[in-house]
Amino acid sequence: MNAQTPAKGILKVNEWGNSKMYKAVCACGDEKCSHIIDIEADHEVNVTIYTTVRTDFWSKTRWLHIWSLLTQGSATFETTIVLDKQSAVNYAETIKTAVKDLETFEKAQKNGN
Repeated sequence: MNAQTPAKGILKVNEWGNSKMYKAVCACGDEKCSHIIDIEADHEVNVTIYTTVRTDFWSKTRWLHIWSLLTQGSATFETTIVLDKQSAVNYAETIKTAVKDLETFEKAQKNGN
């Protein structure tokens, strides 16, 4: 299976110099499941994924969540995105392509172009 252009399930949102942003849409169609993927080259490649996460909030009392935040500084969350095979290939290829493009941008910046 080959990656598609334009890619099914992946939307290029914007790009700013050394940063590119994409939106990956969940197959279920719910906007809460989509991922916003920000890929940035700055001495190394940073991939940041923004999404709506869910917690097991109702399996614990609010006080247990508050206590976890106070004592551990974190809470447990999870997210899932459902992709068909073609969208999954496109998702992976989008990240690979963005990394290559950003490496090219970084080399151009070092050469003063």
